[in-house]
Amino acid sequence: MITIEDFAKVELKVGTILEAEEIAGSLKLLRLKVDLGEETPRQILSGIKEWYKSSQLVGKQAVFITNLEPRMIMGFESQGMILATDDEKPILLKPSKKVPAGTKIR
Repeated sequence: MITIEDFAKVELKVGTILEAEEIAGSLKLLRLKVDLGEETPRQILSGIKEWYKSSQLVGKQAVFITNLEPRMIMGFESQGMILATDDEKPILLKPSKKVPAGTKIR
Protein backbone atom coordinates (compact mmCIF):
# COMPACT_ATOMS: atom_id res chain seq x y z
CA MET A 1 0.00 0.00 0.00
CA ILE A 2 1.10 3.56 -0.68
CA THR A 3 -0.15 6.77 0.80
CA ILE A 4 -1.87 9.56 -1.12
CA GLU A 5 1.34 11.55 -0.62
CA ASP A 6 3.29 8.80 -2.41
CA PHE A 7 0.80 8.78 -5.27
CA ALA A 8 0.93 12.59 -5.52
CA LYS A 9 4.65 12.31 -6.36
CA VAL A 10 3.83 10.62 -9.69
CA GLU A 11 3.41 13.18 -12.47
CA LEU A 12 0.97 11.98 -15.14
CA LYS A 13 0.33 14.06 -18.25
CA VAL A 14 -1.33 13.69 -21.63
CA GLY A 15 1.16 13.80 -24.47
CA THR A 16 0.76 13.97 -28.23
CA ILE A 17 3.03 11.64 -30.19
CA LEU A 18 4.78 13.70 -32.87
CA GLU A 19 7.09 10.99 -34.25
CA ALA A 20 7.50 7.26 -33.81
CA GLU A 21 10.27 5.13 -35.26
CA GLU A 22 11.76 1.70 -34.88
CA ILE A 23 15.15 1.33 -33.26
CA ALA A 24 17.53 -0.68 -35.42
CA GLY A 25 18.49 -3.94 -33.76
CA SER A 26 15.59 -3.96 -31.31
CA LEU A 27 12.68 -6.38 -31.54
CA LYS A 28 10.58 -4.46 -29.00
CA LEU A 29 11.43 -0.78 -28.89
CA LEU A 30 9.91 2.24 -30.58
CA ARG A 31 11.40 5.70 -30.11
CA LEU A 32 8.71 8.31 -29.60
CA LYS A 33 9.00 12.11 -29.77
CA VAL A 34 6.24 13.40 -27.53
CA ASP A 35 4.77 16.88 -27.05
CA LEU A 36 4.10 17.21 -23.33
CA GLY A 37 3.40 20.94 -23.41
CA GLU A 38 7.04 21.76 -22.73
CA GLU A 39 9.47 23.88 -24.74
CA THR A 40 11.07 20.81 -26.35
CA PRO A 41 9.44 17.45 -27.16
CA ARG A 42 10.66 14.50 -25.10
CA GLN A 43 12.14 11.27 -26.34
CA ILE A 44 10.42 8.26 -24.79
CA LEU A 45 11.26 4.65 -25.59
CA SER A 46 8.57 2.02 -25.33
CA GLY A 47 8.54 -1.76 -25.82
CA ILE A 48 5.36 -1.78 -27.93
CA LYS A 49 6.80 -2.41 -31.40
CA GLU A 50 5.31 -5.92 -31.59
CA TRP A 51 1.77 -4.49 -31.35
CA TYR A 52 1.94 -0.99 -32.86
CA LYS A 53 3.30 0.32 -36.13
CA SER A 54 4.94 3.73 -36.01
CA SER A 55 2.34 5.10 -38.43
CA GLN A 56 -0.48 4.13 -36.03
CA LEU A 57 0.93 6.28 -33.23
CA VAL A 58 1.79 9.61 -34.88
CA GLY A 59 -0.76 12.25 -33.90
CA LYS A 60 -2.27 10.10 -31.14
CA GLN A 61 -2.55 11.16 -27.53
CA ALA A 62 -1.65 8.95 -24.59
CA VAL A 63 -0.92 9.21 -20.86
CA PHE A 64 2.73 9.41 -19.79
CA ILE A 65 4.65 9.41 -16.52
CA THR A 66 6.80 12.51 -16.86
CA ASN A 67 8.88 12.62 -13.69
CA LEU A 68 10.81 9.35 -13.93
CA GLU A 69 14.57 9.60 -13.90
CA PRO A 70 15.86 9.45 -17.50
CA ARG A 71 17.24 6.04 -18.46
CA MET A 72 19.61 4.95 -21.22
CA ILE A 73 18.22 2.10 -23.34
CA MET A 74 20.15 0.80 -26.37
CA GLY A 75 22.09 4.05 -26.55
CA PHE A 76 19.04 6.32 -26.38
CA GLU A 77 17.83 8.32 -23.39
CA SER A 78 14.21 7.67 -22.43
CA GLN A 79 12.67 10.65 -20.64
CA GLY A 80 9.39 9.17 -19.41
CA MET A 81 7.05 6.22 -19.78
CA ILE A 82 3.87 5.66 -21.77
CA LEU A 83 1.07 3.94 -19.82
CA ALA A 84 -0.86 0.94 -21.12
CA THR A 85 -3.04 -1.87 -19.87
CA ASP A 86 -1.84 -5.38 -20.50
CA ASP A 87 -4.53 -7.60 -21.98
CA GLU A 88 -3.46 -9.83 -24.87
CA LYS A 89 -1.58 -6.77 -26.11
CA PRO A 90 -0.80 -3.41 -24.52
CA ILE A 91 -3.71 -0.98 -24.85
CA LEU A 92 -2.50 2.60 -24.55
CA LEU A 93 -4.26 4.76 -21.98
CA LYS A 94 -5.65 7.91 -23.56
CA PRO A 95 -8.14 10.68 -22.85
CA SER A 96 -11.68 10.18 -24.15
CA LYS A 97 -11.39 13.42 -26.14
CA LYS A 98 -8.47 15.51 -27.41
CA VAL A 99 -6.95 17.80 -24.77
CA PRO A 100 -3.96 20.17 -24.89
CA ALA A 101 -0.58 18.44 -24.74
CA GLY A 102 0.77 18.58 -21.20
CA THR A 103 -2.65 18.40 -19.51
CA LYS A 104 -2.11 16.95 -16.03
CA ILE A 105 -3.93 13.82 -14.89
CA ARG A 106 -5.48 14.29 -11.45
